Amino acid sequence: MKNRFSLLLVLAGLFFIKPAFAQTVASEFKGAEATQAHYKALYYLDESDPKKIKQTLRNMDNALEDVRLKGKLEMELIAFADGVAVYDKAGPYEAELQKLLQKGVILAQCSNTVRERHIDKATLFSFISYVPSGNGEIIIRQADGWATIHP
Repeated sequence: MKNRFSLLLVLAGLFFIKPAFAQTVASEFKGAEATQAHYKALYYLDESDPKKIKQTLRNMDNALEDVRLKGKLEMELIAFADGVAVYDKAGPYEAELQKLLQKGVILAQCSNTVRERHIDKATLFSFISYVPSGNGEIIIRQADGWATIHP
């Protein structure tokens, strides 16, 4: 009984000490260092929710502006399935896409989606590129060492 009580006191003490220690360490943490000369990131969109699209575009811009990655980051956005909405001329995303394009981002659309949904390419922005399949792009890029991000 006495051993159980002692163990309980020790565990309770660790519970209260750990948060104070974590706060000290957290205040000293500055994030990962970008030690490589080059980084590659593939973002992908497969849904048409405006919040998700805006979040993805904002996340991409934030990564490009990260002082640790500035000038070291190669980036692509691949849209497939419902994500094709990001490239629709009738949508509100042209300004953000142009900004990313000017920063060197590859903007790609899945050709399978266009074909299967009978989408007229004239309804999509002329400054985008096409790949045979969105999933194929993800598979190849990931195998080539690209970070794949799906916000």
